[in-house]
Amino acid sequence: MSARNYRALAAQPYRNALVVTSVAVLLGSLFAASYALALARPTPHHIPAGLVGSSHGALPVMVAFERSLDGELAFRPYASEASAARAIDEQDIYAALVPHGKDAQLLLSSASGASVVRVLEHAASELSAGSPVQIAVVDLHPLPAGDPQGLVAFYVTLAATLIGIVTMIQLSVNARGLSLRAWLAFTLLAAASMGLALAFVTGPLIGALSGPFLELAAALGAEVLVAALVTSMLIVLLARWAIVPAWLLFVVLGNTSSGGAVAPPLLPGLYRFIGRFLPPGATVETVRTAVYFRHYQHAAPMLIEAAWLIGGLLALLLAVRLRGTGPAMPADPPAAPQVALAG
Repeated sequence: MSARNYRALAAQPYRNALVVTSVAVLLGSLFAASYALALARPTPHHIPAGLVGSSHGALPVMVAFERSLDGELAFRPYASEASAARAIDEQDIYAALVPHGKDAQLLLSSASGASVVRVLEHAASELSAGSPVQIAVVDLHPLPAGDPQGLVAFYVTLAATLIGIVTMIQLSVNARGLSLRAWLAFTLLAAASMGLALAFVTGPLIGALSGPFLELAAALGAEVLVAALVTSMLIVLLARWAIVPAWLLFVVLGNTSSGGAVAPPLLPGLYRFIGRFLPPGATVETVRTAVYFRHYQHAAPMLIEAAWLIGGLLALLLAVRLRGTGPAMPADPPAAPQVALAG
């Protein structure tokens, strides 16, 4: 073996290891930075709230409460306490102020967003302690003992997302040779199985989520499937580097902006905007509504998830057609340098 060929053979694994390590450091840093920027410093931004009665009669308490939140409450008028409570049930608003003379009652819903409720409760407490205005807090939808911080929907969605990505990466490495039809069949099987498993673990097994079992399983299975289809498309296009854009899209941006850990009105502007259009945000909203507001399920997050499912499948089929290979049969890596043997 010549010295030149030996150096070429020895350099390749070290170079590859250095590249992989560098990419891992970059992805980990972006993950930490995104979560810290978006979730560590929740700040109110135009929190939707209701105001019962005429604004003229409620002016003193309304102004005092709004001032305590730096003017970041977006009040909407409601004719009665019942209509404001219904708006909270439908998740149109996070809270409602019901004036009673110079004092008021504040209707809240921890299930709509525990992070927002903490901000509003703190503001009401400070206002009541430092002025003649007294605000009594009433939680219309308190969180159960199995999910006291309202974070289970976020964590189970994150689990579904990671399962979808990791399973496809592992299939591409360990199940080479699968036809596209077989790949899609295994992808669907994995999504359905994991949706049922996640719904069972968080529901009947540990009692954290008590919503309708099949609806929760369908929502979580759809999240697995979306992540799996998009990752499969990226595998066809980028082979071993598919993990990079998949991680950035679903984990760094998608789960951070989902509203599961910190409610949308407390997120920075970019995250508030993109969260409503990405699969994790749609899944968090569907799961939370199924558990705590089951009679007021929204169509919008389901339509967003459906659009990603259809788009992901079409993108995968188009990528396969353009590249002429499926996700289980990525293009062969470059051949290793030939080593000349002495003698």
